[in-house]
Amino acid sequence: MATAKATTKKAPAKKPAKKVAAKAAPKAEKALGTLEATVWTVGGAKSGTVQLPEALFGRKWNADLVHQVVVGMQANARPTTAHTKFRGEVRGGGKKPWKQKGTGRARHGSNRSPIWVGGGITHGPRAEKVYAVKINKKMRLAALATVLSRKWKDGEVIFVEKIDFAAPKTKDAKAALVAIAKGAGVADLATKRKNAAVIALAAKDVSAEKSFRNIGSLVTEEVRNLNPVDLMNKKYLVIDRPAESLEVLTARFAK
Repeated sequence: MATAKATTKKAPAKKPAKKVAAKAAPKAEKALGTLEATVWTVGGAKSGTVQLPEALFGRKWNADLVHQVVVGMQANARPTTAHTKFRGEVRGGGKKPWKQKGTGRARHGSNRSPIWVGGGITHGPRAEKVYAVKINKKMRLAALATVLSRKWKDGEVIFVEKIDFAAPKTKDAKAALVAIAKGAGVADLATKRKNAAVIALAAKDVSAEKSFRNIGSLVTEEVRNLNPVDLMNKKYLVIDRPAESLEVLTARFAK
């Protein structure tokens, strides 16, 4: 009699427990105001440092936005003084130059036709043409912050403790410019013949404006009136009284 073999079932092997990956801790956001800049005196010496807001000096470059705003602002500033006359607006030409047939010459009805010397102009500039372009306020401010950030990254923004002159003198302004350029390590700020810098004053200062007025490579402007066109046309930006100027700029972006 055959005996059945006893079979023993092996217990299924336990699967190794899955390792639970620890969740990475969220990266701490970069705090605002972590950018630091050196402040110089008009004599070219270091005066201290200033914290720069990320919203103004930490933006990524956006070439399309800057181009759109700059071209729009230039179009809005375009004067419409050029004006030409059509053939119907030119004086004279009421009489037919010669009879229609029999002279052997081409037929003409008026000597004020555009093909005649002294005649009207075809497709010429007209004063009634409008070149204005609408620019949204947010776009304008975003373009300004983008240009400021790019200039800061390129080392083209210089902060000066206080630009102040007892009396309007170009000689004093030139000396201050040379000293600041030497201290900040940007020699061409004082030697560049064209489009050197925008001098941004914290508030209106007639003495400073007149002192820099005779230096053709500079443009003097109040901080509250800074715009992308001026900044793109000049290489450097010299900001007067950083604390007050940054406060004005921040308030402008907060509106």
